Amino acid sequence: MKIAIQASDLDHERIDGTRVYILNMLRRFGKISSADEFLICHKNEFNPELAPPEFPNYKIKKIKFPFFWTQTAFAWQVWKEKSDVLWMPMHNVPLIKRKSLKTVVTIHDMAFKYFPDHFPKKDLRRLNFLTDRAIWSADKIIAVSQATKNDVLKFYPQIKKEKIDVIYHGFDAEIFQKEISREEIKKVIENWKLKIGNYILYVGAIQPRKNLRTLIQAFNLVKKEWPSLKLVLAGNRAWMWEKEMEEIEKSPFRDFIVLAENLSFCDLAIIFRQAKTFVFPSLYEGFGIVVLEALASGVPVICAKNSCLPEVAGDAAEYFESENVEELSAKIKNVLNDENLRNKMIAKGKEQIKKFSWDKCAQETLDYIKN
Repeated sequence: MKIAIQASDLDHERIDGTRVYILNMLRRFGKISSADEFLICHKNEFNPELAPPEFPNYKIKKIKFPFFWTQTAFAWQVWKEKSDVLWMPMHNVPLIKRKSLKTVVTIHDMAFKYFPDHFPKKDLRRLNFLTDRAIWSADKIIAVSQATKNDVLKFYPQIKKEKIDVIYHGFDAEIFQKEISREEIKKVIENWKLKIGNYILYVGAIQPRKNLRTLIQAFNLVKKEWPSLKLVLAGNRAWMWEKEMEEIEKSPFRDFIVLAENLSFCDLAIIFRQAKTFVFPSLYEGFGIVVLEALASGVPVICAKNSCLPEVAGDAAEYFESENVEELSAKIKNVLNDENLRNKMIAKGKEQIKKFSWDKCAQETLDYIKN
C-alpha cells in the first residue's frame, strides 16, 4: 500500500504537540509496516529537532512552492504518485484529489470554535474553512481524545460518530525517563539561573488560550510564602502573545519569572525533572502531551479542570477552575508545602502514564489508516 503523509509542519522552528505527534508517528511507521511505501512530503528543511528517520520504505520529498502548498505542490505530488491512502495529521486536505484516494484526517482540537477571540482573524477564517472541508471530505477521522471527538460531534452534528476513532497520544520515555548525569543537570540548571526544586514549571506556547495570566497572578500570591521561588515558562511565542508578556512585565516578581525559549528536548527533560511542580492552566486542550511528559518526569501536576485534561491526567493531578487565581494559588501552596501529597501525586502519575505510549498510538493509527 502507498501511504502519503503531509509533514510540512516538521519544518517549523516552533515545536508544539502536533509536531511532536507527527514526528513520533514517522519514527515508527516505517518499522512496524515495512511492506508499505510511505510518501512523506514537506516544503523546506526539517527542524533538526523534528527530522524524521529515513527508512528504506520512506520516500521523503522536499517540494518548494510559494503559494497554497497543500493545495498545489503537495496535492500534485500525491496525485502523481498514485497513492492509495492520504493521511493528513493536521486539519487540512487537498481540495483536488483522485476519487479513489482514501483520506484520513487527525483532528487535534476545536479551540478555534470555543475561543475565536484567541486567534488572529485571518487564521480563524482559514481554520474554519479547512476544518470544515477536512471533516466533511475525510473518509475517516482520528480524534486525539474522547473530549475532542465529543467536540467534533457537537460542532458537526451531522457527522456519524462511527466515522471518528479516538487514538491517544503518547510520550517519549527515552527522553523523559532516561538517566541524566549530574553534570548535564548542573549545566542546564545553571544556564537558566535556577535552583533544583525551587521553581514552578509551565511548558507550552505563549498564546492567549494557555491562560498564563492566571498562572502569573497565582504565582504572585504564592511568592509571599516562598520568597525565593521562581516561575519558568518554557515555550516560544506563538501568536497574540503581547498581553501575556505584559502580564509578565507588570508582575512585582518579574525578576523571578524565567522565559525559557528554544529548549531542546534533552534540556526540557532536565527542566521538567528538577521542577517542584508543573502547572498547566490552559483554557482548552485537545490532548496535552506536556501533561504526560510531566507525569513521566516524576513531577506533581496541577491542571485546569476542562476539556481533555482530566481524561489525560486522571487522578494523578490536582485540578482547579481555569480562571480562578485564588484556587490555583491554594493548590500550588498545598503541593509545595505537603511532601506526602507530592509523593502520592508522583506515584499516581507513574501509574497513569502506563495507559499511554507512542508505540501504541502509532500501531493503532496505522491500522486505522490502512483498514
